[in-house]
Amino acid sequence: MLACFTGHTATAQTIESLVMPGEVIQGHADLEAECSSCHKRFDRSAQNGLCLDCHEDVANDAVSRSGFHGRSSAVADSACAACHTDHAGRSADILGLDEATFDHALTDFELLGKHLETACADCHEPGDKRRNAPGECSDCHSDDDVHKGNLGSECADCHKPSGWTDSTFDHDTTDFPLVGKHREAECRDCHEDQAHQDTPTTCFACHAGDDVHEGRTGEQCENCHNPTDWNDSSFNHSRDTDFELLFKHADLACGDCHSEDPFEDEMDMACASCHLEDDEHDGHRGDQCDTCHASNAWPEPFFDHDSDTDYKLLGGHQQIACVDCHVEPIFAVELMTNCDSCHLDDDPHDGTLGEQCSDCHNETVWQDAPFFDHDLASFPLLGEHGNIECESCHETQHFADTGSSCVGCHREDDSHKGLFEESCESCHNPVAWDLWLFDHDVQTDFELDGAHVDVRCNDCHRSSFASMRKTGGRCADCHRSDDIHDGEFGADCGRCHGDSSFNEVRSLQ
Repeated sequence: MLACFTGHTATAQTIESLVMPGEVIQGHADLEAECSSCHKRFDRSAQNGLCLDCHEDVANDAVSRSGFHGRSSAVADSACAACHTDHAGRSADILGLDEATFDHALTDFELLGKHLETACADCHEPGDKRRNAPGECSDCHSDDDVHKGNLGSECADCHKPSGWTDSTFDHDTTDFPLVGKHREAECRDCHEDQAHQDTPTTCFACHAGDDVHEGRTGEQCENCHNPTDWNDSSFNHSRDTDFELLFKHADLACGDCHSEDPFEDEMDMACASCHLEDDEHDGHRGDQCDTCHASNAWPEPFFDHDSDTDYKLLGGHQQIACVDCHVEPIFAVELMTNCDSCHLDDDPHDGTLGEQCSDCHNETVWQDAPFFDHDLASFPLLGEHGNIECESCHETQHFADTGSSCVGCHREDDSHKGLFEESCESCHNPVAWDLWLFDHDVQTDFELDGAHVDVRCNDCHRSSFASMRKTGGRCADCHRSDDIHDGEFGADCGRCHGDSSFNEVRSLQ
């Protein structure tokens, strides 16, 4: 049986060889004697599997859906033999590739832009598998790389196949986004060496030659300028500094205040630091110019003495010049506000009335009659005193030295010639000099009775009060010359006589 089986197998192989339609291609020649390498007897559907067992790259493409065999919908459900028919001879082309009509989009490398104009042979080496063609830009364009490999091999990060100089690179993804005029610049304007590495990012590094300031303002161009328009300064003095430019200051050029490098200047913002030569006060009013002046109206001071100080200017004070009071620099010396601090030399009272000038005077009528209320003084003006001029009593302006006694003013008017001393007020009052009133019974120790009531004062008061006080209150003190008894009955006349009439004699019982 074994011989029989063996003979049968040999016969079968011979038969397959005998019915083979033709020679296979050169690539399959070593398999030609082994039909089972590509065919399975009585099972045509198994042929694809046998093909893919050998052509592993194609099998992988089909599984991964890559390459032509993985992407083409026409290939997915077709037998390999539908396109690649063998047994047509050693030199037969079983690929069936028509380069003119082949759709390269069905491969892993779609032809775009300039690649559409490229011949197949420029990328595909003759006799090599098409799949072995390089897929990286640098594989073909290393000789064209102006960057000399400094930027790596990922050319597609910047370039696109529509044109080598048509870059897709987004500069905004770098540390230096392109803004304004920078978007119009060519790459080589900044990247002269095409290295694109270690390129300076400061304005001055590129624009030093454009610097109209010739380096005077330093290298921080972005402090004033922006890439939108070089002449459109973005620097805002009011926002970016502590000194807001208003009115006339806004019209000044930077160099009017700033030196060689304004960003290194430690500017003194006091007005006098710039306007010292313009100070018509010659420094007398200090360096706080803004206390009185504003940058929009320098010649017209806005200083209001009434609201800006504790001393309101009233009356005559409104007409005087500042220097009349502010002899020393205004803001350097704190002035006293009492009158005599300025008017000491004008004081006609020579200080005898103290420092409260405002008790009598005001700023409006300094030389006019004062509004002093004499009734509030220790000597109220009563009666006729209210009708006389001040000078009648106050011969000088030293009012405090003026006496308050009657005889101080009325000594020459004293009809008593000093007999009643200086106590004029004992009998007289200021209503009228001749309307005097004296109550001898109450104001003295000697009541006037009888004939004494009608006696004139000077009938008894022939000498001063001091002399009369020494005599006592006896009758003989006044009537000694009338004593017809020559003192024989003593000095007590009242034992016999009454005060109604000297001639009336009482009984001595």
